[in-house]
Amino acid sequence: MAASFFSDFGLMWYLEELKKEEFRKFKEYLKQMTLHLELKQIPWTEVKKASREELANLLIKHYEEQQAWNITLRIFQKMDRKDLCMKVMRERTGYTQTYQAHAKRKFSRLWSSKSVTEIHLYFQEEVKQEECEHLDHLFAPKETGKQPRTVIIQGPQGIGKTTLLMKLLMAWSDNKIFRDRFLYTFYFCCRELRELPATSLADLISREWPDPAAPITEIVSQPERLLFVIDSFEELKDGLNEPDSALCDDVMEKRPVQVLLSSLLRKKVLPEASLLVAVQPVCPKELRDRVAISEIYEPRGFNESDRLVYFCCFFKDPKRAMEAFSLVRESEQLFSICQIPLLCWILCTLKQEMQKGKDLALTCQSTTSVYSCFIFNLFTPEGAEGPTPQSQRQLKALCSLAAEGMWTDTFEFREDDLQRNGVVEADIPTLLGTKVLLKYGERESSYVFLHACIQEFCAALFYLLRSHLDHPHPAVRSVQELLVANFEKTRRAHWIFLGCFLTGLLNRQEQQKLDAFFGFQLSQEIKQQLHQCLKSLGEHGDPLGQVDSLAIFYCLFEMQDPAFVKQAVNLLQKADFHIIDNADLVVSAYCLKYCSSLRKLSFSVQNVFKKEDEHSSTSDYSLVCWHHICSVLTTSGHLTEFQVQDSTLSESTFVTWCNQLRHPSCRLQRLGINNVSFSGPSGQLFEVLFYQPDLKYLSFTLTKLSRDDVRSLCDALNYPAGNVKELALVDCFLSPIDCEVLACLLTNNKKLTYLNVSCNDLDAGLPLLCEALCNPDTVLVYLMLAYCHLREQCCEYISEMLLHNKSVRYLDLGANVLKDEGLKTLCEALKRPDCRLDSLCLVKCFITVAGCEDLASALISNQNLKILQIGCNEIGDVGVKLLCGALTHPNCRLEVLGLEECGLTSTCCKDLASVLTSSKTLQQLNLTLNALDYAGVVVLCEALRHPECALQVLGLTKTDFDEETQALLMAEEERNPNLTITDDCDTVTRVEI
Repeated sequence: MAASFFSDFGLMWYLEELKKEEFRKFKEYLKQMTLHLELKQIPWTEVKKASREELANLLIKHYEEQQAWNITLRIFQKMDRKDLCMKVMRERTGYTQTYQAHAKRKFSRLWSSKSVTEIHLYFQEEVKQEECEHLDHLFAPKETGKQPRTVIIQGPQGIGKTTLLMKLLMAWSDNKIFRDRFLYTFYFCCRELRELPATSLADLISREWPDPAAPITEIVSQPERLLFVIDSFEELKDGLNEPDSALCDDVMEKRPVQVLLSSLLRKKVLPEASLLVAVQPVCPKELRDRVAISEIYEPRGFNESDRLVYFCCFFKDPKRAMEAFSLVRESEQLFSICQIPLLCWILCTLKQEMQKGKDLALTCQSTTSVYSCFIFNLFTPEGAEGPTPQSQRQLKALCSLAAEGMWTDTFEFREDDLQRNGVVEADIPTLLGTKVLLKYGERESSYVFLHACIQEFCAALFYLLRSHLDHPHPAVRSVQELLVANFEKTRRAHWIFLGCFLTGLLNRQEQQKLDAFFGFQLSQEIKQQLHQCLKSLGEHGDPLGQVDSLAIFYCLFEMQDPAFVKQAVNLLQKADFHIIDNADLVVSAYCLKYCSSLRKLSFSVQNVFKKEDEHSSTSDYSLVCWHHICSVLTTSGHLTEFQVQDSTLSESTFVTWCNQLRHPSCRLQRLGINNVSFSGPSGQLFEVLFYQPDLKYLSFTLTKLSRDDVRSLCDALNYPAGNVKELALVDCFLSPIDCEVLACLLTNNKKLTYLNVSCNDLDAGLPLLCEALCNPDTVLVYLMLAYCHLREQCCEYISEMLLHNKSVRYLDLGANVLKDEGLKTLCEALKRPDCRLDSLCLVKCFITVAGCEDLASALISNQNLKILQIGCNEIGDVGVKLLCGALTHPNCRLEVLGLEECGLTSTCCKDLASVLTSSKTLQQLNLTLNALDYAGVVVLCEALRHPECALQVLGLTKTDFDEETQALLMAEEERNPNLTITDDCDTVTRVEI
């Protein structure tokens, strides 16, 4: 940029563009700005009387040229003179153009650099038009103006995140995207930067600049026009764990790279700048916790046409290319893998099998078979019938290294790691030649596997060759432990295919390959351990919901052994899984068609079945798979509980499902339909009630029901042969009009004891429900009306119902605006000796201290009330004192009291202690989310030691307290084996009737 741009004449020219009033404001802003930036002050008397030319001279005299201009530009921005800012930008493009030319050369070179896939030979480096539009949209200014954006590009290794960034940066350098948005875009690769010594953000920017002296002041003068591209975020050693006090806000300050990037991401330095962060799926949680994310974008890798182009270019021979592509296309799993360019390249290496005259259909039988062919081919010398002893040893050593990496979450290995696992220095050139092992970054002695999937395959292969007891690293565990960990929903984030490869290698054809290559394998022992693992899961069930049924199904599917699969799935009593694509559908159907012992089935279906019209329909194969899943309803004679959730069903799939539900062989007792959208005649679903005399529980949650749907459902429930006792219609878009039909149901049905209509707007319809329940013949016991938009006036109808109804024992009125006035009306009914209510929930009902007085009176008068939940109400210590006065009364029979998040302090602990020492009935007290301290806990613990204390559950979150208080609580639990101190007090959900 020409120096004259910063001359007094240049500044004067821009100041001349200001009107008289604007020029006066400019001077005022100048005074404020220089004070804010703590700069040397120009005497105000000189500024006040200065002309435009004089003021320009003053700025140049008191500040360096760049600083003078930066101040001027900031003032223009404050004055909202966008036109002047844009003129400046057009003049300042000298630097931008220089940097763009450098960026284009750099990223074009990186794009065309040698890679295993040689993707640059088959595809153009330009960003596609639709990608340009999408990326431009990601950073388009929103309604809030120049607000910075932080966009995350998230996807598995090899999906094309870095490739997309390269293309994006080349497109920016050609002015194809972000033309009016960013003056500069800087690319930081965490893999390359993490080993740098302490440095500054200015130094990092300078590393990207074509000349040694980067114009830092100019670059950062408009931070809102900067885009920082951060690649391989997962390579940062500690993520974003620094405390705020450790971050820096000065671009010139030297700090560890980790701290600099964390400061950038957490908006401590250059908060106005925008960020584009590429990361593997394992890391986004800590990004979400610490970073304000504008959007998450997931690149899809190769689409179908890309995959076909790649096959055709790789094979050269169109006939062989189409043959290979067709075989891969027939397998949902293999075709899905081809989205990742590197894995598509691995599949394309099958041409070696074709050249040997082998049947590709056998090679493509499973994902495992493709990987085993790839690996064994690499370690078999060209032209040889089999491996050499040296190549066998090298592969065994590589498998040992892979297993260590999977158990220690290590994916970058140093030479000592290789040596520990049996890779000697002379082996390294050979392994690099196979491309299974690659040099990592710029360091000489650092290595990675070609892809995480290759490492997983080699780790699985380790267990077919050696016992974990033979491994030099103690972290490597047994097959049994691997299987159990793999089947957990919270399994290690990097374990994607490990379990599948292990079971896939148990296939008969894979065993033959192993025998041919190594002369032995441990397949039978592992198969027995798999059987024992599944048997144990079946016997103990899954009380905490931690077992990933789909992970089990994928492992069994990979075996392709129907006899073993049939035996294995019938060891399981429960299955809970989510179908999110066609591969999940195929795998689930394959396993479920063999099931005959399941007792409970719960699943969701997303992104698979779309709404059908005359132009589209669900594929025949998908319908066959869906039929296999639904047929469990009739083939499993033990299935009593079935739940579909978070699903979208097309008309044909909905009809198939309903047909199975109505089948005489279906003997369900519990049916849940939660957040399900379906196309088709809803009446077919309600007809299930005519055919299923065993059905006792029916639940709809977040499933939209029309007026006709509600009427049809209630008609079906009144069918004489029906036996439904529990009905949940939570958040089903019910309206007050529906209450008329529900009222008829309550009046006529003599079997329904449980009704949950929470999260529906029923305020105006409540009188009809209460009137129906005043009928002495009703049998309803549980009535759930939480978050039904009820107001205090509704309490009059509820009170009247409580006085006339002899069956309702459990009433939930939580999250309604009842206030103290409504509670007062309720308590008038509760005080009556003929009120039979056992349990009352008033959580978050806007009750204050005033309401506690009425509640206390009701607790003394009503000896039936056993459970009272009044959490999330601002009753404070004074309110609790009033309640405690009632709880110590001999007439009070309360067993459970919920006081979570009630604004309590340790002041109330003395009153609570008096209850604990005098009440013969109170068994559970919840005090979580209140500001208690050590002194208050001491008072409570003294009361807990009283011989008359009957408390069994105390609700407190131990981790909310300091170490001394935690130790006190743990000691009390140890002393009293009948006492549990926990933050989970939702154990009492029903009244015993």
